[in-house]
Amino acid sequence: MSETDPHIHVEQKVVQAGAAFRNVIVSSLGLVPDAPSVVTTGCGLQVPYAMTSPRPESVTCLACREHAHREHLRFADQVERLSRMPGWPFAGDEAAKAVEWTRDHAKKFAG
Repeated sequence: MSETDPHIHVEQKVVQAGAAFRNVIVSSLGLVPDAPSVVTTGCGLQVPYAMTSPRPESVTCLACREHAHREHLRFADQVERLSRMPGWPFAGDEAAKAVEWTRDHAKKFAG
């Protein structure tokens, strides 16, 4: 971990990062996960958690922005594929909205 790295990064598991994902865990399991003090980033560095952000407008590391872009597109494709399977627990329009939001979010990391 570099003490002089001025960049804001994304966590390696960017789709699972942030308050929204933690809220899903809390509502599902009733447990509040602790935020780690150090995380591995999309560019492969280990940095303090405070030097990461799931918000595209805050991320200044180019490699992390590219990583987040790819991961969000991969997740959107996965949701789209799963939504066509029998027994998918969400309505088709809910899945389509989630896919659209995720792809829009990916574009923000690319831009």
